[in-house]
Amino acid sequence: MKIITADLRHLETIHRIAKETWPIAYKNVISDEQIDFMLSKMYSILALEQQMEEGHVFVLLKTKNSNIGFASYSKDAKSNGYKLQKLYLHPKAQGKGAGKTLIEEVEKRVKDLGAEYLYLNVNRGNKAYGFYKKMGYDVFEEIDIPYYSFILDDYIMRKKL
Repeated sequence: MKIITADLRHLETIHRIAKETWPIAYKNVISDEQIDFMLSKMYSILALEQQMEEGHVFVLLKTKNSNIGFASYSKDAKSNGYKLQKLYLHPKAQGKGAGKTLIEEVEKRVKDLGAEYLYLNVNRGNKAYGFYKKMGYDVFEEIDIPYYSFILDDYIMRKKL
């Protein structure tokens, strides 16, 4: 596996992975209507490009034959930490250590940038919660975030680096 820093040329790949992953990752967690809305709001090519312009760094996980996942992170303007904005693996790549590889790379990168911790939001019903616990993240806060006509019921999890 190889991890590269993504750029504008990779937006279509990130968009495709998100589109193939979200309906499976969030099935029985949020409504199909919310899945469609979030994909269009956060994962359109234009939205991804805007996130890059705002300072989100995207990394792409590649195998010899395909792109299997991505993550993004950004500096927290209020503290000496970074936020893991996104981490998604194609469903066929899950459960094989790829997620661990991806999150460890992000942790290394932000630690090298001087981060004291990495934090993230995860939906309270998402099975990824167990993955983050296993990777050493602890619940820092439980929040409900109004987002357009939806409520994001999340844990904020954090790991000291």
